[in-house]
This record gives sequence, C-alpha cells and structure tokens, in this order.
Amino acid sequence: MEGVTTTASPDMPMHPALGPISYLLGTWKGQGEGGFPTINSFSYVEQLNFSHSGKPFIAYTQKTWKLNSGEPMHAESGFWRPKPDGSIEVVISQSTGLVEVQKGTYDAEEKVIKLQSELVGNASKVTEITRVFKLVDEELSYEVQMATNLTSLQPHLKASLKRI
Repeated sequence: MEGVTTTASPDMPMHPALGPISYLLGTWKGQGEGGFPTINSFSYVEQLNFSHSGKPFIAYTQKTWKLNSGEPMHAESGFWRPKPDGSIEVVISQSTGLVEVQKGTYDAEEKVIKLQSELVGNASKVTEITRVFKLVDEELSYEVQMATNLTSLQPHLKASLKRI
C-alpha cells in the first residue's frame, strides 16, 4: 500500500495473506469512550499500530491515555493472522495480565473484522470479549463488548481513529 508506513524494512515485501486486511497497516490515533455497569464512564486517547515483517501475520500494539490528564491507562499487544477463507485468528496480551484468543471473520470489500473470544485467560471476572473493527472513509472505528461472571455481553469500549 502506497503511503503506509510499517515497521518492516522498506524492501520487505508484504506476505500475500495480509492483502485483505492490509488497510490496517500503519499507525492510528483518536479518541474513545468506555463504560460498563460496574465502572464509571471514561474518555481516552488511543494509538494503535499495525505492522508486518514479511510473515503471514500483522503485529499489533495499542496504548491509551486519560483524555484530560494524559496519564497512561492501558496497553496491549498481539498478532493478527488472516486466513484465505475469510477467517482470522487474533491473540492479544493485555497489560493487566489478561490474555485473549479470538477467532472471527474479515470482509475485505466492506473492510470489517468481527472477533469473538475463544479463550479469555488469567481473568478472574471477564468471561467473554467481542471486537468489531470497521474502516469507513479513512476512519478506523471499533466497538468492544464484554461479559463477566456477573453481567451478560454489554458494550465496553468504542473509538474512532485516523491514520497518522
């Protein structure tokens, strides 16, 4: 993709398996909102980075800061592995110690990725997480829903980001 910077060397060709989700590559920044029945609502600034190394996966990092104070909030990293059949596998490790193994689907034309947790590990309360990413008019947005041992699947996070 022209104009997209990644952490791969400039002459490192992108693996063909990444083509359908290559629009993610690069760095994205924007604002989000969070909440859940058991916590107070909050706003945050977020930065995502998607990069490749020539292998059939995308490396992912995420970090957030409090909107008003700039104080660090959350961070996570992982790997996204798209498959030729339109399925995708994602592993994410959060700074809280929680890990997610997610499986889902991508629609290359609509630029939508839907993920559903197969496993949420090292979590005393969280039982399920879903994530939906969508690119519309060069804006990457996502919504995260979460379930705990006390609550059913409910909205938790949403954000809109622009490529920087």
